[in-house]
Amino acid sequence: MRGASQESLARAEEALAGVTVSEGLGAELFSVAKVLDGNGALRRALTDPARPVDSKTGLVQQLFSGKISAQALEILTAAVSGRWVGSRDLGDALDQLSVEAEMAATDNRRRLDDVEDELFRLERVVAAERSLSDKLSDRNIPLAPRQELIRGLLQSKADATTVRLAERAVDGRGRSFAASLRSYQVAAAARRNASIATVRVATDLSEADRTRLAEALGRQYGREIQLNVIVDPEVVGGVRVDIGDEVIDGTIAARLDEAQRRIAG
Repeated sequence: MRGASQESLARAEEALAGVTVSEGLGAELFSVAKVLDGNGALRRALTDPARPVDSKTGLVQQLFSGKISAQALEILTAAVSGRWVGSRDLGDALDQLSVEAEMAATDNRRRLDDVEDELFRLERVVAAERSLSDKLSDRNIPLAPRQELIRGLLQSKADATTVRLAERAVDGRGRSFAASLRSYQVAAAARRNASIATVRVATDLSEADRTRLAEALGRQYGREIQLNVIVDPEVVGGVRVDIGDEVIDGTIAARLDEAQRRIAG
């Protein structure tokens, strides 16, 4: 998302910050995103730059008033009042806002850390189980049975927010299950003004080592860092850290590769 769309998303996020976030707000916003996904004419009508804002907000009131909460309607109205570079940007923005609403509600319950950890663990479990990953991503299988599969996996083992987001990740809206889960983890970290660092090591880190690494990265990046540690036998000594698009590779394998490049070059 870029340009005017990013600015419109920011204004809608301000609207979200100004409402009382209920437990069901995220699901409501996501349901509107799905409506837009399935109705191209409506999507284009609400993002047409030539259409007056009053006309677009009036259409929203006509279609959604009484069907979603006042809070969801306020955020949707703020969203359609903006300018969108592409017609699908509005649905993508509502999807993102729905996740932010889920994290806000979870934070209000003081379960944000738990949900973030559960999402990371679920991502690793699915990545390790090829048959499970294949079933969840198989579009030839109807959505409902795939969501039932992930719901059964998490039943009585995870927070309700984690279950809802996992079911949503199966839907995906064009993204893979893993990519959706990672975006939810980023949203949880952003709620705490933190960033996620994916750390790959050959053997697990002690709590003391995790704390030292998180503090060192925090000083380097000027913000709190949430560590997601992955034990990877292919890592030959040292640590590889991925933060967003940046990679800090301090493994022996990386240093050997660099030495070979220098010799060859």
